[in-house]
Amino acid sequence: MPLTQITVAPHLTFDALAGGDDGAPLALLLHGFAESMHCWRAQVAALADMGYRALAPSQRGYSPAARPDPADHPSYHIERLMDDAMAIVAASGYGEKRFHLAGHDWGGSIAWALADRYPERIASLTILSRPHPNSFNRALAMTDGDQAHRSRHHKAFLEPDAADVVLSDDAKWLRDRWAANGMPPAAMEMHLSVLGNKDAMEAALAWYRARGAIRGPLGPIRVPTLFIWGDADDTVGRVAAEGTVDFIAAPYRFEVLPGVGHFAADQSPARVSELMLEHIRAHPV
Repeated sequence: MPLTQITVAPHLTFDALAGGDDGAPLALLLHGFAESMHCWRAQVAALADMGYRALAPSQRGYSPAARPDPADHPSYHIERLMDDAMAIVAASGYGEKRFHLAGHDWGGSIAWALADRYPERIASLTILSRPHPNSFNRALAMTDGDQAHRSRHHKAFLEPDAADVVLSDDAKWLRDRWAANGMPPAAMEMHLSVLGNKDAMEAALAWYRARGAIRGPLGPIRVPTLFIWGDADDTVGRVAAEGTVDFIAAPYRFEVLPGVGHFAADQSPARVSELMLEHIRAHPV
């Protein structure tokens, strides 16, 4: 799959999977943790085949040429990650044009925030495995503790030795987590080609360290939204997923993938592509 580089500032050049023709309607695909831009390879190909320009950037810290010092936590604040996404759109020739946006996990957090801030720019929103932040926060606060238990790894990522722990013994923690969520071995190797080194992992974990436990509330989302959730997701419970509907003020579709874990695009690429294309076609730019 073609790999391109997108420079948005002298110190920020992002690697990206790219498909389709320049100038075609844009779909920007934002990956999460612990994955990489390669989670979107099937969707980039499918979107290109259907006449879209698809870009899946390797985001801040994941791209070697867009990696500020991970110890400088403000450089990895969600505001900077949001700025990167919009800068990539502009640098790709889409200026003030409307575009389609998709996000998984952390990329979903960024996508929700962008849809809240720039509803006039985003023609459609597709989210994988990341409830609306308000629904997520509500579930975290519930007395049954289910969502808090599912999210316990967030605190572990704040420990100074977290990168070493995650990468030790040939990245056993990552491999076990991925395997438990049904990720194919070939996808694991692609993600490790990006994340399987100390510099990249420290930068990826800086996203958590910059944000900590603070998640600001967003307003109701006014962009047509597709939310895809696998009911075997080990980090997102049903209450948070089903509660997302309460925070959407636009056409909304909630799709549950039976038996699918947290990494839906890797585990069920054909179904994710089918759903995404259907949604995007229904809400043209």
